[in-house]
Amino acid sequence: MEKKSYTFDEIKLKLVNYCVYQDRCHAEVEQKMKEFLLIDEAREEIMLYLLKENYLNEERFTRSYIRGKFYIKHWGKNKIKMNLKQKQISEKLISKCFDEIDEADYEKTIRKIYEDYSSKQKGLKEYQKKSKTIKYLMGRGFEYEKINDIFD
Repeated sequence: MEKKSYTFDEIKLKLVNYCVYQDRCHAEVEQKMKEFLLIDEAREEIMLYLLKENYLNEERFTRSYIRGKFYIKHWGKNKIKMNLKQKQISEKLISKCFDEIDEADYEKTIRKIYEDYSSKQKGLKEYQKKSKTIKYLMGRGFEYEKINDIFD
């Protein structure tokens, strides 16, 4: 299948729309640009334009990503951090933005997931139920120490 070719301005507009639709990180925009087979100068010019016009903002992306993954998907900090690192977000920025998660909400979420999951475990001894539920929570990205503090 033949690829349609676009002018520089059309590509720029497509990338602006890509960023406006949802917050994006640099890596996602770079990936999208690869589809257009741009020369380095054009890629840099578009990146600078997106940054200058505030279409692309790494901190805003990180904050909205953290909020979404925690409050909607109920992921723990470890899983969120790992996914952000895959998107090439710096450790420093990730740590700075974790203030988006309220500590009370975090503990409440751990409790709720623990109770929901634990109540579905039938025919197991109490310690098996607890161990299985803790493993489940850790799989969701919650820290072992945090889980233990809540249930001790």
